[in-house]
Amino acid sequence: MGQFKNQAEAEAAGVYVSKVKSYVKREGRLTKGQARALEKCWPTMGLTVDQGLLNFSEVFGNDNPVVLEIGFGMGKSLVEMAAAAPELNFIGIEVHRPGVGACLSDADAAEITNLRVFEHDAVEVLAECIADNSLHRVQLYFPDPWHKKRHHKRRLVQPEFVEKLRLKLSIGGTFHMATDWEPYAEHMLEVMQASKNFTNTSASNDYVPRPDYRPITKFETRGQKLGHGVWDLIYSRVS
Repeated sequence: MGQFKNQAEAEAAGVYVSKVKSYVKREGRLTKGQARALEKCWPTMGLTVDQGLLNFSEVFGNDNPVVLEIGFGMGKSLVEMAAAAPELNFIGIEVHRPGVGACLSDADAAEITNLRVFEHDAVEVLAECIADNSLHRVQLYFPDPWHKKRHHKRRLVQPEFVEKLRLKLSIGGTFHMATDWEPYAEHMLEVMQASKNFTNTSASNDYVPRPDYRPITKFETRGQKLGHGVWDLIYSRVS
């Protein structure tokens, strides 16, 4: 940041400062099925930041509550959730193109109509495309924990990000996180507990049992067999 105290000060001076990313983009090769799904489904299911602030009623053709998932991977769980909850609308954000293609392929096969996707950075999507007080739930499942201490600054769950996300949730809307890395779970808990604008839905004021709406992934099942834990945190916006 140099001589500037923060990002806003640098931008006011007309200076570009590169921002820390919470992910490393890995350009995997598309399968033929993923490529076909992108070509077929993107016109109806794809969203871009160029569209600007979204009107959810226009995007989905209804006024159902909207759930946004950050980093949906290959999208299997997201498609399963959308299929199981037609009374909700879902928006998924993923930076890896093969994952977007796989998600669209599964959604097309399941004839899902209540799902839209971004292939973009989630921080920019929240800033440019999501209206304040508009989301029913935000989901962040198994984000990169950035194990090494020198990389902890790359973790997505930080006070600044939480505050930006808070504004997008409706009052009473929830932020649901899940991780299989206990030190990251502890970090999430510390960050969220410090926010006076959220309340922990846990009866013990820490973690909650996995809610029924979050599917168990193959990766998670394999980890459980090896004795690995998974920690879910759900916070509700109160102000």
